[in-house]
Amino acid sequence: MEDGESLKKIISHSKEYGFVIPSSEIYEGLNAVYDYAHNGVLLKNNIREYWWKSMVQMNQDIIGVDSAIFMHPKTWIASGHVEAFNDPLIDNKDSKKRYRADVLIEDYLEKQRNKLNKEVLKAKKKFGDKFDENEFITTNKRVLELNDRIKSINERMADGFKNNNLNDIENLINELEIKCPVSGTSNWTEVRQFNLMFKTNLGASSDSNMELYLRPETAQGIFLNYLTLQKTSRMKIPFGIAQIGKAFRNEIVARQFIFRMREFEQMEMQFFIKPGTQDKWYKHWKEKRMEWHLSLGIEKNNYRFHDHEKLAHYADAASDIEFKFPFGFKELEGIHSRTDFDLKSHEKLSGKKIQYFDTEKNESYTPFVIETSIGLDRMFLSVLSSSYSNENLEDGSSRVVLKIPKQIAPVKIAVLPLLKKDGLPEIAKELLNEFSSEVNLSYDEKDAIGRRYRRQDAIGTPYCITIDHKTLEDNTFTLRDRDSMGQKRINKDELINIVKDELTINNLLNN
Repeated sequence: MEDGESLKKIISHSKEYGFVIPSSEIYEGLNAVYDYAHNGVLLKNNIREYWWKSMVQMNQDIIGVDSAIFMHPKTWIASGHVEAFNDPLIDNKDSKKRYRADVLIEDYLEKQRNKLNKEVLKAKKKFGDKFDENEFITTNKRVLELNDRIKSINERMADGFKNNNLNDIENLINELEIKCPVSGTSNWTEVRQFNLMFKTNLGASSDSNMELYLRPETAQGIFLNYLTLQKTSRMKIPFGIAQIGKAFRNEIVARQFIFRMREFEQMEMQFFIKPGTQDKWYKHWKEKRMEWHLSLGIEKNNYRFHDHEKLAHYADAASDIEFKFPFGFKELEGIHSRTDFDLKSHEKLSGKKIQYFDTEKNESYTPFVIETSIGLDRMFLSVLSSSYSNENLEDGSSRVVLKIPKQIAPVKIAVLPLLKKDGLPEIAKELLNEFSSEVNLSYDEKDAIGRRYRRQDAIGTPYCITIDHKTLEDNTFTLRDRDSMGQKRINKDELINIVKDELTINNLLNN
């Protein structure tokens, strides 16, 4: 799915089937603020659990923390957020719409990359088996020109932001004749920076109030606590600290459903290493994180790495794992080599030594850090959008189905009595009670069995079990598969094996 209509369908489906709903809707809602309904909570919890278990439980050198949302305001001075946590914004004078300048340029670059890919595909189709893609890319005049253009624009954008030369960023947008998607004009204002942190106050009276910020990221809570956690857990470098928690950003250009929200959840891990080893660990975590995404079974061509030209003030290397959302490839997870910037900044401003003491070498030093940071809400959207399918069936009917990876599906099994009599509901509820401690199940006895199957397809339930009169005779029941819609008779022992082998997160972790 690659267009606005697809996203609209996903948004509508999410609301209708209890995944994501607008927050405060009876009061007309809040822009870019959403609530998770029952099925959304279940799916989100499963993603969260899979990340935590694979990151912390399966790694003896990674521990966890849950730091407070409120932190001392000096935290954000040391981290650079007060001075540098800005979005470059530009307005179109005709549409009155506001955009991030870097996103406008990146969207333009994506169009250029698409042109390049079309040239390659066209040549591939023309020359067939004789086609040498590498030779074509390195020799074709049109492809070379496009590559040079992409590289030149990227470098100029990176230099502009690095040197805070917003005039040149504005000039670049105008030179590229980038148009507003709404008005279709290039009537732009100047580019200006806007700080994204929410302010609040702590204290009982105006005289004693302390101005605080809602944290814009969870990483700083890890940095402030790293030495205490290292000592209490008796960890030796290299080691990591993981955290899942809420963050808040006053996004002026909040859009694309739950992709960019003002209140969101992050799953981050900061890995503390010896200075000079960052290249090795940066490559290691890039590979490990891509492996984690692919382990869910979502098609590989939905993912790609995007190495940064424009680096944050704390980084010496950075790459995004981008996912093919309905609105194109966008950042899903970031892997950053943060150097020792954060720890040294906090040490300097606090006046407290927070260096690691290496007992083997009998010396103290400030560790370098490799960060992996993934948005839980974006991960949720990636699963939802890649799973959504509208299928035409052989009998001429159609169905909407969410082919969510079975191990993280909100409901694993739906138990359906064929009729609401003859003892069938009682047998169904016994089965429900027996397996409810293992996986999340649902019970549905309303409407014809076909309509019930469709409801379960729409929320992504991998299996439906139908209790019928044959169950009364031999204690077997019909198992219906979501993806193939195939059906077969099984007994309770076979169901136990299916639950164990296919439907738990442990099954993912052991693969």
